[in-house]
Amino acid sequence: MITHKTMFVRILLATAMAFALPVRAQDYPGKPIKIVVPYSPGGGTDIVARLLAEKLQGKWGHAVIVDNRPGAGGNLGAGAVSAAAPDGYTILFTAQGPLVVNKSIYAKLTYDPDAFVPVSLVTVAYSVLLVNPKMSANSVQQLIAFAKANPGRLNYASQGIGTAAHLIAELFKSMAGVSIVHIPYKGTGPALTDLVAGQVDMMFGELAAADPYIRSDKLRALAVSSEKRNPSLPNVPTMSEALPGFVVTSWWAIVAPPGTPSAIANSLSSAIAESLKQPDFARRLVDLSMVATGSTPAELGLFIKQESKRWGEVIRAAGVQAQ
Repeated sequence: MITHKTMFVRILLATAMAFALPVRAQDYPGKPIKIVVPYSPGGGTDIVARLLAEKLQGKWGHAVIVDNRPGAGGNLGAGAVSAAAPDGYTILFTAQGPLVVNKSIYAKLTYDPDAFVPVSLVTVAYSVLLVNPKMSANSVQQLIAFAKANPGRLNYASQGIGTAAHLIAELFKSMAGVSIVHIPYKGTGPALTDLVAGQVDMMFGELAAADPYIRSDKLRALAVSSEKRNPSLPNVPTMSEALPGFVVTSWWAIVAPPGTPSAIANSLSSAIAESLKQPDFARRLVDLSMVATGSTPAELGLFIKQESKRWGEVIRAAGVQAQ
């Protein structure tokens, strides 16, 4: 756990560096930049980070390197960036876990998630409620009715404790007033495999990963978590049609080490927004079932506070703890 003494020392160091090395936005960047991804290579986060790195490198003319540092639910990579110099040359590209979830499920962290300097929301994605076709439920309403009539009989898969699929399902249980057993897996692949095989009953899966199974009728899509129906699945209703207010996004953002000057954060944010507007980048995100967003540092800061409150309440109500 971060102590007051540790935070005080970090603030002093960050302040000293800021005064010793005045930052002018027009001079940034002047050397290679490292984007730390706190997950393994090859996943969705890594793919988007490398697409973004390519665009930023083309804009700036300096190398932009993706550094994968997986482990502990993203905490290892987040901790490394938290301890980096606050000069804009080491930044974190991450899903929501290290920023809004992990502080509620881990007893101790080597970094303070609230101390990062917000830069930009990069992209969002939506989940789809999947069931094995052998299940009798053909709608969210029917699924809820069955779960209420048979408490504890149904189970759901997730990529692991504290992951998006886990927390979205817990939110569903709370809003629907049902009891469903959690079966955690180590990743999306194994979870989907067992769902297809009928070893588990349901799962809130990423649309990009689930789409092939939906198209081949190996899995049934009951609803999407977006506010509006997804154009690629026009006949699949939204969760909010059955549970008003149930709109959930998975998201990815860039933050900088504590103490990073606002001039640097604003410069980075503008460059990211420009990159996201490029048609080939936006199309690639669509292929991944993601939506290009972009934001100002202030907008991301407010968004993170809202998400922290929302998921913190879900985690506490469900008693979720890292193992």
